[in-house]
Amino acid sequence: MYDVAIIGAGVIGCAVARELSRYDLKVVLIEKDTDIANGTTKANSAIVHGGYDAKPGSLKARFNVEGNAMFDEICKELDVPFQRIGSLVLAFDHEDVQAIQELYDRGVINGVPNMEMLDREQILALEPNLNKDIIAALHAPTAGIVGPWELAIAMAENAIENGVELKLEHKVTQIEKLENGYGISTDKGKLKAAYVINCAGLYADEVHNMVADPSFRIIPRRGQYNVFDRSVGDFVKKVIFQCPTKKGKGVLIAPTVHGNLIVGPDAEELDCKESIETTMEGLGFIREQGKKSTEKVPSHAIITAFAGLRATPSTGDFIIEELTEAKGFIDVAGIESPGLTAAPAIGIYVLELLKNSGVILKEKESFNPIRRKAIRFMELTDEEKTELIKRDPRFGRIICRCESITEGEIVDIIGRKAGALTVDGVKRRARPGTGRCQGGFCGPRVMEILARELEMDITEVLKDRRGSYLLTGPTKVDTGIEESFDAVAAAKEL
Repeated sequence: MYDVAIIGAGVIGCAVARELSRYDLKVVLIEKDTDIANGTTKANSAIVHGGYDAKPGSLKARFNVEGNAMFDEICKELDVPFQRIGSLVLAFDHEDVQAIQELYDRGVINGVPNMEMLDREQILALEPNLNKDIIAALHAPTAGIVGPWELAIAMAENAIENGVELKLEHKVTQIEKLENGYGISTDKGKLKAAYVINCAGLYADEVHNMVADPSFRIIPRRGQYNVFDRSVGDFVKKVIFQCPTKKGKGVLIAPTVHGNLIVGPDAEELDCKESIETTMEGLGFIREQGKKSTEKVPSHAIITAFAGLRATPSTGDFIIEELTEAKGFIDVAGIESPGLTAAPAIGIYVLELLKNSGVILKEKESFNPIRRKAIRFMELTDEEKTELIKRDPRFGRIICRCESITEGEIVDIIGRKAGALTVDGVKRRARPGTGRCQGGFCGPRVMEILARELEMDITEVLKDRRGSYLLTGPTKVDTGIEESFDAVAAAKEL
């Protein structure tokens, strides 16, 4: 019997789990997938938004601004990459100028600090690669960029270190109301919890419907992106937005915390909640739309493309509330943009809802908010590298040449709480496979390390989700061919 069960281990579920781990409660984090952050959290723009876009008085507006202000401290505690680089919303005509003035006024109401309106000369002084026909821009210096999956993984790791249990590959199939809580059935078994927090992302409506009548719908909205090589990572210094539309914030151009460049997304409403494939039409759209901001987009440096699904709610706003017809069941649903920014503040708000519902929040004296720092070998001094290799020679073996990632780093992230279990899990935590060759050279070595450290056969190693096997059997068999080649070679020598 758990005090609280959280369904969904995206950035929202992990934020809630970390906040709950501060208190003397038995908490379980349930995830249907093979890893944390395997849904919307792993495929988004990685932007910490300023907060001027959301409608004043909405939950989006409140938690965007509150969450933004928390990022410096939380990323320092959890050793997560974060840079407060600011953003620009560009205006190309007088209609756009009116639009960004409305955003400015909205931001003032929402409490966004230090915004300013810039003219063409000021913009081009900051961003010389932008198109010269820009006439104005809204500058929000509090906006930033972050590692989204690193944040979720770090929150989960810290929560587990402070007592939260994690159950991966546990798909919730049924929820039953009990006299003193809820019975939760998964495809791996059953458990009970006094309170349930629904953070199921794209499937939050389906989880809600297990305990109550339908009251909202989650619409999957696909967005596609191009990622560029680090050689052009400084093409822009800030997050560059175009004026937003009803479908979203438009195609953006932004650096990433790891030194790449990202361009996207488009916005396409779908029926399927698993459609994360890219399309020629979608990628062509973002390339053409990106040219509105700059004709100089370095398309020659594209190294990969990806698509993510946003959990767009039919209500138009975040849905964060305890159900009147199911006491102790709290929906945290429809968390689309700016959900990543809002996550830390949403975690705290869920605590308020639990407290109002009767949960006794007794703080743990043993709670530790500090996550053990990740080992980033190439960021160390020569002296630190030498000392580390003396202690562990695995740090002297480069596995990923593109990103200069060592075997020691990979072993470290596999062995952590909520550690990597798949090739993509390693990729998201330590970055092998994110460079120019996209894992073409380091992938087999990463598989070997996973198999060794997790004590499994290499044919059992997954790329990412269930069933994504990379090998089905030995790649070499004894056919006698090698012996024939040896005989030919010997004959030639003679």
